[in-house]
Amino acid sequence: MAEMGVEGYASLWHVADLNRDVTVKGCFEASLRARSVGGVRMLHQHEDAPVGVWDEMLEDERGLFVRGRVMDWSAGARLCQSLVKAGALDGLSIGFRAVAARRDGALRVLTTVDLWEVSLVTFPMLPGARLSRSGSRSS
Repeated sequence: MAEMGVEGYASLWHVADLNRDVTVKGCFEASLRARSVGGVRMLHQHEDAPVGVWDEMLEDERGLFVRGRVMDWSAGARLCQSLVKAGALDGLSIGFRAVAARRDGALRVLTTVDLWEVSLVTFPMLPGARLSRSGSRSS
C-alpha cells in the first residue's frame, strides 16, 4: 500500500481564524490525552470517509503540529495524494467542539477543545494552517 507523509500546523496559537476563533497553548491537551492521536481522524474537506491516519500530534510553542500519512485505500484518498503531490491541496482545518472559551472583544478564545478531526482542505479557516509533504513511501 502506497502512502504519502504529510505534516504541518493545524492550529496556530493566538492567531484569529476567519471565524474570529483563537486557540491557546494547552487547549487540545485534555482531548489528545483522552482520545489519543489515533482517535483523531484525517479527512478531506471535513467529509466522512478517512483519507489517511495521523501518527503524531503535539502542542509546541507555535501551535498544534500534526504528522501523518495519506493512504491509497480509496478513490478519495488517492485523489488527496494527487492533489497534495501537485501542490493543489495544502490547507489544514480542525473539526472540534468548543468545551470552554472566553470572549476577548470580537474574538472567541478557545481554552479547551475536543478535537475530532484534522482535514486536508483547499481553503483553511485559519489561512496559516498549512501542510507539506514529509516524504512518501510504500509498504
